[in-house]
Amino acid sequence: MTLSNDAGREIWEKDRKHFLHPWTHFESFKDEGSLVISHAEGCHITDVNGQRYFDAVGGLWCTNIGLGREEMADAIADQVRKMAYASPFVNMTNEPASLLAAKLAELAPGDLNHVIYSSGGSTAVDSAYRLIHFYQACRGKPDKVHVIARKGGYHGSTYASMSIGNKKADRAPEFKYITDTIHHVSYPSFYRAPEDMSEADFLDFLVNELEEKILEVGPDKVGAFFAEPIMGAGGVIVPPEGYHKKTWEVCKKHDVLYVSDEVVTAFGRLGHWFASKDEFGIEPDIITSAKGLSSGYLPLGATLYSDRIHDVISTGDPDRFYTSGFTYAGHPVCCAAALKNIEIMERENLLENARDVGTYFEAQLQTLRQHEIVGDVRGRKLMMCVENVKNQKTKEMFPEELDIGTRIANKCDAMGLIVRPIVHLNIMSPPLIITRADVDFVVETLGNGIRAVMDDLVRSGDWIPST
Repeated sequence: MTLSNDAGREIWEKDRKHFLHPWTHFESFKDEGSLVISHAEGCHITDVNGQRYFDAVGGLWCTNIGLGREEMADAIADQVRKMAYASPFVNMTNEPASLLAAKLAELAPGDLNHVIYSSGGSTAVDSAYRLIHFYQACRGKPDKVHVIARKGGYHGSTYASMSIGNKKADRAPEFKYITDTIHHVSYPSFYRAPEDMSEADFLDFLVNELEEKILEVGPDKVGAFFAEPIMGAGGVIVPPEGYHKKTWEVCKKHDVLYVSDEVVTAFGRLGHWFASKDEFGIEPDIITSAKGLSSGYLPLGATLYSDRIHDVISTGDPDRFYTSGFTYAGHPVCCAAALKNIEIMERENLLENARDVGTYFEAQLQTLRQHEIVGDVRGRKLMMCVENVKNQKTKEMFPEELDIGTRIANKCDAMGLIVRPIVHLNIMSPPLIITRADVDFVVETLGNGIRAVMDDLVRSGDWIPST
C-alpha cells in the first residue's frame, strides 16, 4: 500500500520484516507488504491512511455482530478484572465457560449437549478428530480411525485439520499431510459437474461414491465423515439438494460418525444458530464451531458432541482419562465475550436480519451475471461467491497467473469495498448487521470492479469479449 504518514510506514515496515502472515506469498509480500488496518466500527474498517472500507468479508467470516461495540469491550474488561484466567484441567472450571457450555447445548440440534473448548476452528476440528479416535477405541473398535472428507474442502491449518481438508491451493508441497488414514471423495460442485449430468444424477454419483469409499476402506475401519454444510474457502459450494441428508443416511447405515464443520456456517451466517438441522435437516454426531461464536472479538472454538458419544467415553474403565485439551480451553474472558455476543444476537434479532437481508443479497448478486466474465453466483444468505470465467458458455477459467479474483478485489479496494479473492473467485461473508442499503453498495461496487477489470483485460489482450 502507499503510505501517507510516517507512523503508518513504520508499522508497515515492521510488519513486512517480522510478521509471517497466514498464507504469505513471499515474493509479492517483499514488495507490497500488508494493508495496515488502524481501526474499525460496525461493518467498516479504516486503514492507516484514513481510507474507509466496507468489509464484505466480515474479517474472515467472523465479525458477525460488527466491530467496535462498547458492550463487548465492557464485558471483556469486566471479566479481565474479575478473573482473567482459570485452569480448565481435570476438575477446575469457571463461571463463563460453564454458562456458555450450557447455552451451546441449548442452541445445538439434537442431543449435542457436550462441549470441548479450544482456541479456534482448526483446533476445534483437531479436537473432533481426536475425539473420534478416542470414542471408537472406548467402544472396542480401535481400528475405526480412518476418516473421509471432500476434495476442495477446507477444515483448518493444524496438521490433522489441513490433512482432512483437500483444497489444492492450500496443499503446499513443502508441508507433509496425513495420507494413510484420511481419504477424500469428489468436490460437490454441480457447476463443475460433467455437462451431460443432471443435478439428480450428480447427487446420486456423490452419495454412491461416499458409500463405495466406505466399503473400499472397510466399515470396520472408517470412523467418521467430515463435511462443511456449505464449503467456505473451497468456493462457497452448496451441494445438490438432499446431499447432506443422503450422506448422513449412508453414514448411519455403516456406523460412521457424521461431523458437520460449522466453523463458518454456525452463529448466523445462514440465518440460524447452526445450519446442519435448520438449513439441511440433519442432526450430526459432532459439530465444530468458532468464528461467529465470539464474532472475532476473542479467539474461541467449540466442538459439540452427542450424548451418545459421551455415554461411551465416560463409562466403562474406571481409570480412563481423556488426555486431550488446551491451556486456554474454556478461557473465562473468551467465554464471557461469546456469551455477550450471543446475547446481542438474540436481543437484536440478527438471525432474522441475516435471513431477510441475506435473501436480498442473494437476489441482488444474481444481477452480476450480466457481466460476461461472471460464470456463477452462488451461496446462501450472507455466504456468497462470484466465480469469474473466461467463457461463460464453456466455463473455461482464466489462467491462474492472471489472478482475476485479486484484480477485481484491488479495483474494489480503491472504491472502498473489501471482497476476498481466491484465484478466480470473489467471496463475501459480511457482518449480520448488514442493511439493504449496504447490499446495494456492495453489489454496485463489485459490478464496477468487474467492469473495470474487463476493460483492462481487453486492453492487455488477455480477453476478447464474445459480443
